[in-house]
Amino acid sequence: MLTQDRAVQDEPAVRRKCLIGLTVNGEPQEVAFFPEKTLLEVLREDLGLTGTKHGCELGECGACAVLLDGQPVLSCLVLGLECQGREVLTVEGLANGPELHPLQAALADLGGTQCGYCTPGILCVALALLRDNPAPTRAEIAEALSGNLCRCTGYHQILDAVQEAARRMAGGQP
Repeated sequence: MLTQDRAVQDEPAVRRKCLIGLTVNGEPQEVAFFPEKTLLEVLREDLGLTGTKHGCELGECGACAVLLDGQPVLSCLVLGLECQGREVLTVEGLANGPELHPLQAALADLGGTQCGYCTPGILCVALALLRDNPAPTRAEIAEALSGNLCRCTGYHQILDAVQEAARRMAGGQP
């Protein structure tokens, strides 16, 4: 039998949210969340940016890839607290208003998406690749995207689309 003192002693501590400031898709944000949340959860649940997909939670599928300070990361493996003062780019930040980013347009034009679940992560990783290597070989594209699993396309259209986006970004017409 629990005594009154024991019951008070066993009450859980009050959970406190933390408040951080970061830049998401070019916009300064302040967000309050529980400290155990991952960047993926903060983006989706607290900021309403559901383009970043919730996949395996183990860092194996790439569906949650975003750019953190310009580098691809798996947002399911990054604590939200680690993002204080940092810059995050998600798939929602790629388009320029109604104008698709060349990567988005090329994926659509060449059938590089089917169910689309993997697409946001692929777009973010491919963007980092093309920023660092504007004219990658097919093998370099395949290597860069090797952490992004796609169960629908077979990857050929995705690789074609990244090559086409590189051409378009270099000034070539679609």
